[in-house]
Amino acid sequence: MNPPRLPIRVTLGSATGQRLDKALAAAVPEGLGLSRSRLQGLIEQGAVARADGAVVTDPRLRMEQGAELVLTLPPALPATAAAEPIPLVVVHEDADLIVIDKPVGLVVHPAPGAREGTLVNALLHHCGASLSGVGGALRPGIVHRIDKDTSGLLVAAKNDAAHQALAAQFAAHRLERRYLAVVRGAPDPADPRLAGLAGVSWEPGGVLRIEGRIGRHPGDRKRMAVLNSGGKPAVTRARVLERFGPRGAPVASLVECWLETGRTHQIRVHLTFAGHPLVGDGVYGRRGGPGPLAAFPRQALHAATLGFRHPRSGEAMRFEAPPPEDFAGLLAELREISS
Repeated sequence: MNPPRLPIRVTLGSATGQRLDKALAAAVPEGLGLSRSRLQGLIEQGAVARADGAVVTDPRLRMEQGAELVLTLPPALPATAAAEPIPLVVVHEDADLIVIDKPVGLVVHPAPGAREGTLVNALLHHCGASLSGVGGALRPGIVHRIDKDTSGLLVAAKNDAAHQALAAQFAAHRLERRYLAVVRGAPDPADPRLAGLAGVSWEPGGVLRIEGRIGRHPGDRKRMAVLNSGGKPAVTRARVLERFGPRGAPVASLVECWLETGRTHQIRVHLTFAGHPLVGDGVYGRRGGPGPLAAFPRQALHAATLGFRHPRSGEAMRFEAPPPEDFAGLLAELREISS
């Protein structure tokens, strides 16, 4: 028997005059996976009420800023994806959550063209009946995603309470997520092109800050881009850890990146915008280059550090995962050409 569903309480932000469904989609933590279309259905089903208990059923209702709403989700449906006995590298697991070190090549969510063999299929098998159903179906509550060809740490919730608590930390930018990336060239405060690029600035300690709204590329809906208007706010910080190649003209660098937001392909898009695309990124960068740069077959990106507070105990938790063999091999080859 499934546990009772927990209500989701939200306060609408700058929503004066906005449609209820649009305002609610902006206010609900992104990590809960509640799309605008899903919220429209919940509103029409009577699952949304004001703080005084008055049910609101019209998604087009114009809302006022600061309105408090309560979502009472219906019982979750059985999982739509099949459980599969796919091996997982489990870094931590308890009754509320599981932290995985995801290998390169593993898709996170089932999608057209990848219905099987995903992380969700693996977690359905591993976690059994202990699952979150916030998104409508019983499945692991994945709060943040990493791309198929990105390796590293990812947390999934096993129940609604953990899912909501982790999603709230994600929305409030309280999750620590640090990545290692190998990029072409090396960001440099002395670069005049960066100095004149809107949204790009330097912070103490040689930290590059990139702020730019991310949305669908206007000419290619399969890619994301930095947009002048529309899209969603996004902030990435990056710091060069190591340079490779001739002094003064590095061919590549190892960069540590950390996120203030979590948009689709954020690091890849922002670093390409700054003129330093990831090595191996055929979507946002380019193939080719000297030696190991040409041979690396995927974007050189690894989710190395993940930190958050446990959703039940409040204990600070922090995990680290070393780069996989191919990433480590790329670094070794780049160090050879620099010696």
